[in-house]
Amino acid sequence: MELRQLTYFIEVAKREHMTEAAEALHVAQSAVSRQISNLEGELGVDLFIRHGRRVRLTPIGKLFLEHITEAMKMIQNATQQVNEHLDPERGTVRIAFPISMAAYTLPKAISAFRLLYPQAKFQLKQGTYYNLIDHVIDGNYNMALLGPVPMNEDYVTGHILFSEKLIALLPIDHPLANEPVLKIQQLRDDPFILLPKGMYFRDMVINACLEEGFMPNVSFEGDDVDALKGLVSAGLGITLIPEMTVIENIPRSTVKVPIADPEVTRTVGIITPSDRKLLPTEKLFFDFLVEFYKGKFY
Repeated sequence: MELRQLTYFIEVAKREHMTEAAEALHVAQSAVSRQISNLEGELGVDLFIRHGRRVRLTPIGKLFLEHITEAMKMIQNATQQVNEHLDPERGTVRIAFPISMAAYTLPKAISAFRLLYPQAKFQLKQGTYYNLIDHVIDGNYNMALLGPVPMNEDYVTGHILFSEKLIALLPIDHPLANEPVLKIQQLRDDPFILLPKGMYFRDMVINACLEEGFMPNVSFEGDDVDALKGLVSAGLGITLIPEMTVIENIPRSTVKVPIADPEVTRTVGIITPSDRKLLPTEKLFFDFLVEFYKGKFY
């Protein structure tokens, strides 16, 4: 069994088409077909059901794909670890992150890190809260930036970097726009603009309102924090967002007002797999983040 055969097998399984897999691999279609046939012959089973050049996995093929995918991840990690052990400052940091940290939190950290290690590379993946946890558990990524940080999740370890406050973002002509601070209770009659259902941060805002005795009237939804800002700027309602998302600029025709009663905060940090070590360059970035945010409260 050769590594090349397994690479071809995974590509064919993903595309369910011999010719398309060959094109992606930049080899002849006959070479892919031959290697798959050799692999099936060695295993003594059919991995695919064939319909011309289109194929689909047999039940045993699906099982084989599951195990081989995990094995290939281990091989890739081992190869990367050897390379990075020789020069971790030139390796790759693979990190996943949520929408709310795409504009400021992560870019700020990466920029500061690359001042120290300019040869370091990054592979980034954006996702939703629970999706990011799954990415780390499944081994697709070894690190994910997350807020709030899950501290009791199976198979991942949470590392808190800092805490940040939630603030109210209001249209500039809102009756409360000139208030120095707000109580959440003062917003109970306002139309709220929130992220879509299923997003963890939406639930966090709703729970904060419920604790104050009311269910927010959700009038509009935005797919990301920038969309929420835009809808508030248009005067369509108010929203609660992490302070860091407006730390450098406030959208036109809006004002940000601190929330003091109750003060709503969330932890922000990194999750890593409980059963795997970080690769050398990832560990370098992780240690940098701990020092970078030490003692800071946003």
